[in-house]
Amino acid sequence: MKKKRKYSIRVRMMIIFTVVLLTALAVCWLTSYFFLQRYYMNNKEMVLTEAFSLLDDASGDEELESDDFVQELSSLCETNNISLYVMGSDGKGIMSTVRDSAVLQRRLYRYLFERDSASDIVMQETQEYSIHVNADYLMDIEYLEIIGFLQKGEIFVARTALEPIRESVQLANRFFAQIGLIALTVGAAAIWILSGKISNPILELARLSERMSNLDFNVKFTGGKDAEIDFLGQHMNQLSRKLEKTISELKTANNELQRDIEQREKIDEMRKEFLSNVSHELKTPIALIQGYAEGLRECINDDPESRDFYCEVIMDEAGKMNTMVKNLLTLNELEFGNEVVEMERFNLTDMVRNMLQSAKILFEQKSVRLVFDVDEPVYVWANEFKLEEVVTNYVSNALNHVEGENVVKVTFEKRDRQVRVGVFNTGKPIPEQDLDRIWDKFYKVDKARTREYGGSGVGLSIVKAIMESMHQQCGVVNYENGVEFWFTVDAEA
Repeated sequence: MKKKRKYSIRVRMMIIFTVVLLTALAVCWLTSYFFLQRYYMNNKEMVLTEAFSLLDDASGDEELESDDFVQELSSLCETNNISLYVMGSDGKGIMSTVRDSAVLQRRLYRYLFERDSASDIVMQETQEYSIHVNADYLMDIEYLEIIGFLQKGEIFVARTALEPIRESVQLANRFFAQIGLIALTVGAAAIWILSGKISNPILELARLSERMSNLDFNVKFTGGKDAEIDFLGQHMNQLSRKLEKTISELKTANNELQRDIEQREKIDEMRKEFLSNVSHELKTPIALIQGYAEGLRECINDDPESRDFYCEVIMDEAGKMNTMVKNLLTLNELEFGNEVVEMERFNLTDMVRNMLQSAKILFEQKSVRLVFDVDEPVYVWANEFKLEEVVTNYVSNALNHVEGENVVKVTFEKRDRQVRVGVFNTGKPIPEQDLDRIWDKFYKVDKARTREYGGSGVGLSIVKAIMESMHQQCGVVNYENGVEFWFTVDAEA
């Protein structure tokens, strides 16, 4: 079975390349057999037409008998084996390139007085000349000839024998057939040798891949480093090494898994810390709700204004608790991957513009100047709903911390196949020691101020979880006059 597989690819390559070579040779020979003579004929017609042009120009310039013209015309006729005779309108010969011009003179008389002769085959005809194939039955020779009138009334005839053309074509065809057979034989032998050089590395690669499938990584490809197949072989060697390394890493990971089991106690500690943070965050609003509710029950203040104030405090604190619980549930879903993030293509510019438009009243209430000067559409791939939540978090955070010049600026920056979105607000920079911790749950840089605007310290944690769920980056940058929060998103491919 292996022997059959070993030679099958080589035999197929041999057959395919031999058929291609044979087809190419056959096409060339057939083209030569059927079209080479016509090619010669067309070439001779062009030469005869060139001779007429020289004669016609010389006739018009009255230079037919000038030495320079005679020398030029004689050179053209000798090079192309052309017999030429020019007769004046008075019947006297003006020039001839042959010693015995009587034959050509008779041919002119025959043309003048026997124009309808059926023995001529007209190849081309104009008002000034006609090109014929004319047979001389006495000498059994065919000629290609041109006969016509020049500008001053002279009549001329120029001819070239066709028999040398036919002999040349037949000789060329026989030569091409013999050379073709030799080329086919040599080519077949060369193809057989070259196909072996090509197929052997392929078979070696097949054996290598077979052993790799059995997890035998000791086998290596031993070819060179230049040809494409050898290049593939080197990559197979790299693949073998990487597979061996990967299996080693899997075994190492298995050991690490055992170690992870031992870290359950640490996870329990983290759970306890989370519960402690939640209870701490809920303790203040619960205490306020309890205190004001007791005040209402005991009717500490009977006036309607005081009762309304107590109710507003209770409702506000209950709303903050509700928001925090929702945020914690959202964060839990994102961190544990319980929700499938559906990616879609949408116009980021429209989404941000609509979001900022809906928040316009907040900017006006705080006298904040909003800068967003992106007009062209920017198409990205992401989950539009979750990305809008990220932008809303950043803008809300900027509004809560804007100071000084009271400017909030939203920017887009294209980087390769990504778009970097930044939300900048003027104000105090974040302390360097807090930059890495602001993404942690319940962490607050300024607890008093965060409490003032109702923050729970979970918003940026949600931002980070959303961006990680879409495999994107987010971060923060301090400037002298403010802070910029940013994230990246894939641009349209």
